[in-house]
Amino acid sequence: MTETEKKKKQEEEEQPEQVVNPWEVSAKDGGKIDYDKLIDRFGCQRLDQTLIHRLHRLTSRPPHVFLRRGVFFAHRDFAEILDAYERGDKFYLYTGRGPSSEALHLGHLIPFMFTKYLQDAFKVPLVIQLTDDEKFLWKNLTVDECQRLARENAKDIIACGFDISKTFIFSDFSYLGGSFYKNMVEVAKRVTYNQAVGIFGFTGEDHIGKVSFPPVQAVPSFPSSFPHLFSGKQNLRCLIPCAIDQDPYFRMTRDVAPRIGCHKPALIESLFFPALQGETGKMSASDPNSAIYVTDSAKDIKNKVNKHAFSGGQDSIEKHRQLGANLEVDIPIKYLSFFLEDDDELEHIKKEYGAGRMLTGEVKQRLVEVLTELVERHRRARAAVTEEMVDAFMAVRPLPHMFA
Repeated sequence: MTETEKKKKQEEEEQPEQVVNPWEVSAKDGGKIDYDKLIDRFGCQRLDQTLIHRLHRLTSRPPHVFLRRGVFFAHRDFAEILDAYERGDKFYLYTGRGPSSEALHLGHLIPFMFTKYLQDAFKVPLVIQLTDDEKFLWKNLTVDECQRLARENAKDIIACGFDISKTFIFSDFSYLGGSFYKNMVEVAKRVTYNQAVGIFGFTGEDHIGKVSFPPVQAVPSFPSSFPHLFSGKQNLRCLIPCAIDQDPYFRMTRDVAPRIGCHKPALIESLFFPALQGETGKMSASDPNSAIYVTDSAKDIKNKVNKHAFSGGQDSIEKHRQLGANLEVDIPIKYLSFFLEDDDELEHIKKEYGAGRMLTGEVKQRLVEVLTELVERHRRARAAVTEEMVDAFMAVRPLPHMFA
């Protein structure tokens, strides 16, 4: 073996099995993400049926499809949020979006669809952070373009149906300052550079803007960052629904919180939404066929699903009838698991398709119907969102009925 080959082999052996952070999600050799290992590594907990049943009992709301199907599958201190709610103590929700593209794809909608359910179920206020500054720091975009995309993305978020009397949407470029900035500095002073490198994987090549950003995403977890909303309510707990790649931010936040006299934020975390090409693929803005966008026409959706959605069906009808589909790798089944509300219908499709009695084309046809209805409904809602509505959601104002 030559020196070059030895070095290459050593590099391959040293390569981590999976990389999951806010900017990169990948598994070794193009494999699938192992969520059990991720839970162990991050130190969060599995969301079990006991907590889901308890949420149902406390809110009298049936569990959301994302809870029933294990889309939101991990948490930190969610039981404590339910304890507080049961005692009559209030909390608030915090989620966000990094506005780097004109249109959202379905994966982007998932945290907002679920957050809307939580807001309706618990009747609590919500803050939504648009990290236009982060996208300026990480992407090849101008400040003005990041601010424009933040407003465009705000329209898609508002279209999810949030209650304006309980919701404050803010962009970092517009809102940052005052109490929010004071909390940022409190956090920044308590995280060493070595800790930041350990948590986020920063290297000597990263500019200092990136290293300085994590406190910006941390401090919406603290009610004192929003004095116009939560003045005199410093004891308010915070629950953050997000994808699990955002966990590093909040591990850092939870470590710092008690040292600055704040509650640790609680989290409820989701799986990653797979690309059309399969779970090893990545949804990419540079490949429009890797995802379904909320701007796609019915024809676009049909084309993408039929041509690009990875199938677990066999390569001939005879073989398929004999062996059935491999549901573990079938993307139409995975997408239906996210978006087909009817549990009985989903189980029927899985049973028939897995046994070979249902063909790939039939499953894809049902998925096209489900996605077309979802996207059309979102498009109609978004068309009704005016610039004045965006201004109203983003206005710095008290929310007198936020717990009503």
